[in-house]
Amino acid sequence: MRRGGRWFLLLGWLALLAVLAVVVVQRLRVSTDLRSFMPAPSTADQRLLMEQVGEGPGSRLLLLAIGGAPDDALATLSQGLVQSLRHDTRYTQVLNGSFDMAALDDTLLPYRYLLSPTLDQQRLDAPFLRDQLEQRLEDLSSPAASLLKGLLPRDPTLEVLQLAQRWTPATSPELREGVWFSAQGEALLVVQTRAAGFDPGAQADAVAGIQRAFDALPARAGATLAFSGPGYFSVVANAQTRGQAEWIGRVSTVGFILLLLLAYRSVASLLLSALPIASAALAGMLALIVLYPQVHGITLAFGFTLLGVAQEYPIRVLSHRRAGEDAVQSVRDLWPLLLTAIMSACIAYLAFYASGVNGLRQLAVFTVVGLLVAGFSTRYLLPYLLPTHVRDVAHMPWLVTARRWVDALPRPRWLPLFVALATVVMLVAAQPPFWQNDLSALTPLPRDLLQRDARLRAALGAPDVRYLLVLQAPSQQDVLRLSEALETSATALQARHVVDAIELPSRYLPSDAVQRARQQALPDRAALERALADAEQGLPFQPGLFAPFVNDVEQARGLPLLEPARVEGSPLGQRLAAMLQQRDGRWLGLGTVSGVHDVAALQQWAQAQGDAVRVLDLKAAAESLVVDYRARILQALWVATVLLVLTITLSLRSLRRAWHVLAPMTLATFLVLAVERIAGVEISLFHLVALILAAGLGLHYALFFERDTGDLNEQRRTLHATLVCVLSALLVFGMLAWSSIPVLRAIGLTVSLGVAFHFCLSILMAPHARQD
Repeated sequence: MRRGGRWFLLLGWLALLAVLAVVVVQRLRVSTDLRSFMPAPSTADQRLLMEQVGEGPGSRLLLLAIGGAPDDALATLSQGLVQSLRHDTRYTQVLNGSFDMAALDDTLLPYRYLLSPTLDQQRLDAPFLRDQLEQRLEDLSSPAASLLKGLLPRDPTLEVLQLAQRWTPATSPELREGVWFSAQGEALLVVQTRAAGFDPGAQADAVAGIQRAFDALPARAGATLAFSGPGYFSVVANAQTRGQAEWIGRVSTVGFILLLLLAYRSVASLLLSALPIASAALAGMLALIVLYPQVHGITLAFGFTLLGVAQEYPIRVLSHRRAGEDAVQSVRDLWPLLLTAIMSACIAYLAFYASGVNGLRQLAVFTVVGLLVAGFSTRYLLPYLLPTHVRDVAHMPWLVTARRWVDALPRPRWLPLFVALATVVMLVAAQPPFWQNDLSALTPLPRDLLQRDARLRAALGAPDVRYLLVLQAPSQQDVLRLSEALETSATALQARHVVDAIELPSRYLPSDAVQRARQQALPDRAALERALADAEQGLPFQPGLFAPFVNDVEQARGLPLLEPARVEGSPLGQRLAAMLQQRDGRWLGLGTVSGVHDVAALQQWAQAQGDAVRVLDLKAAAESLVVDYRARILQALWVATVLLVLTITLSLRSLRRAWHVLAPMTLATFLVLAVERIAGVEISLFHLVALILAAGLGLHYALFFERDTGDLNEQRRTLHATLVCVLSALLVFGMLAWSSIPVLRAIGLTVSLGVAFHFCLSILMAPHARQD
């Protein structure tokens, strides 16, 4: 192509990339909901797990601790932070031990007589009212007088405070200066976020909002604010993973550039070889925008990693150029083998799409589209832009020496059998378990953060994030009646220290039968006014002071019974929505459990209640979900393996040649598994993803080493291209292997081992090398 034509093609290609970049920036919507990378639940327990982990009240809790100041200063800061957050729509509930009248909807206050258990044992008669009024006189001389003065006319029996106490966790921290304090002298708060616990982006915004509100408080100098809870953990894990990945990415990018400059000594070739990779990334993102309303951030992160296979396409072209040969002709000679490599990698990555997991399907679309675009742009665009005059790498002295050393390596025919036997021996000798089903083992969270969470959770009586009590009945009212029937035995469990607390749905909303009985126990206006007049005799209360109280009781007598729909949107409604759910034509009541000390006794108690009550172990449900997830991926991999064998065999038109390509890849893959297992590594889902990536890279090595042109110079070019590919892969994934993030370390170690084993076995099992 003439010089003018090259510039026209280059500018056109760059213009197209610029347009794609603008579209991607404007249209790309990134999601952070980690449930996109979990398989669709197939059982009732798995569905509950997904809902509770993402939407359940336990997942939305942020536990806060303010320290570094005297008690009175910490109490002031705690109250100030509560006042700031209660008006922020990002938070549905903020608790610090103090009672706030504004926390209850004014229109719901008359319902307090239907919700409180006071009327179950007591009537609103003159003796009871007299006793309550005398207690209020004593309270008015206490530090709580400021609170009572506003509450007394409407609620002289303090039913609101009775409800607040009933809804407070059974193991609340010590109350000092009107707020919760830990044994370590920290002021404690509990904040429930509106955002789902599985959404790191929204949780990060919620955490930042709390920090800003705290920083804006007066007299906070010297005080510190500490966070804990599932939402905060997702923020920390996301930040740590992204930080290390970005740092490793920057260092490896610089290293990759230096490697290509040393390998080809051409800045122009380096810059031009980046065009297919940039095209692949933008095309992959554009495909995701077209097919999905939102793209998960993990999809992009893993996708760019998997696209590392595509960098081999321009590297092969650059290394196989002959001096004086047109780049178009060079690529044309390589294209059949390069096309086989492209299609094989696409087949391997299509296994992600067959997994049935939305996040992995996105990953498959991104990588397959990217690989195709990178491959075809390398074939039909890049050759027309490459410099005309190049240096033939085949004549580099070090490469000649390296090829001689490679040719001198022994290549015994029994090598595949030896590797296979060694692999089997290591797999058999490895200590169980083989699979890593506990995802918590892959957390990057520091131990001191987990220990602080356990301490704060115990102090605050926050619900256990592992166990859930499930009540099942035909209707919502049946669930509430069952919940009421369990309250006495649940209290007995607490007395036996089996658990610290059990929260049942009826604790927040009694059944219609109980509400109706309490409503019928309320006196009419005339009877209440007479009883109140008798109770006020000789007491210094102004006449008519309790008229709002009489009006509330009269209103409560005619109220429709309280239903969850009536309180929807309020803190009480949100709590009920989490505890009362309809599934498959039946209703579930979800009771939270705090401080489980004897799991067996808890399960025995649930079994004694009949089939309608059971204890759900969310950890066991999570492990079953992981097992299902892995089974789907493995099934998809078997299908991909069959397709891969057919593709390679048809492309090479020889079972024998296909064997020399597929055998090194297969042996190397199982060898990586064996080495990791003998080293005590339990195989997780991330190891499987990394094995697929390593196999995609290794397939290229075997394909090109199997190719025999009878030309020693061409064999040196093949070695040069493969060495550049291997070193670039080891540069990136070797750094990941040293990461402190378990997920990144799993991927980096697996791919690094895979690349090394694939490279060595591809050389040692190449048939023509042994013949030479």
